[in-house]
Amino acid sequence: MRSQRRIERHQLPYYLKVFNRITDKPMGSIGNVSLDGLMLISQLPLLVGARFDMRLKIPGQQGVRFIDVSATCQWCREDVTPGCYDSGFALVAPPAEYVEMIEALRYYFSFHGLPASA
Repeated sequence: MRSQRRIERHQLPYYLKVFNRITDKPMGSIGNVSLDGLMLISQLPLLVGARFDMRLKIPGQQGVRFIDVSATCQWCREDVTPGCYDSGFALVAPPAEYVEMIEALRYYFSFHGLPASA
């Protein structure tokens, strides 16, 4: 069965940037997401146990959409890429827009089978 991917997985961090909601300064890029949390790839280590107010800036056909979330850093470790850090966050009451984003990403990054030819 032939399948097709719309975008390569390794390109995800180029599209999903995360900013500090209070200062609007960049925090990093999303490395992974789930309904319960996210992994952030950043240039600086983040404080484990701290709560962060984040803004995800999602590019779209009608401009950039913002999704605001609060999350607590559960762990932080150096990434395999020198000068980068991975941090795991547990979300505090994720909004409906975040849940919709997860569903959209599942669809966008999944393989969709082409109709079988007879």
